Amino acid sequence: MNDDVDFNLSHDQWEALKALRNPLPNGRLSKAYLVETLVKLGLVVIDDGVPAMTPTGRKVLVRGSCRLLDLVA
Repeated sequence: MNDDVDFNLSHDQWEALKALRNPLPNGRLSKAYLVETLVKLGLVVIDDGVPAMTPTGRKVLVRGSCRLLDLVA
C-alpha cells in the first residue's frame, strides 16, 4: 500500500515549507497566509502559536526536493 500524496505546491508554498526546516528566530513567517494553506494541507501544524512541520510535511519536502531538482536539470 502506498500512502504517498502528490502535492502541487506553489513556489511560495515550497519556500515557506523549506523555511520551517529550522526553528524561526521570531516564530513567524513573513507570509502567514502561506502557513494557513500548508496547515489546511496537513503539512504544518501550529503549536503554541508557532508553525511546525508535520511528518507528512517532511516527507513532501524531501520527495518534492528531488522532483524540483529534476525540473531544474
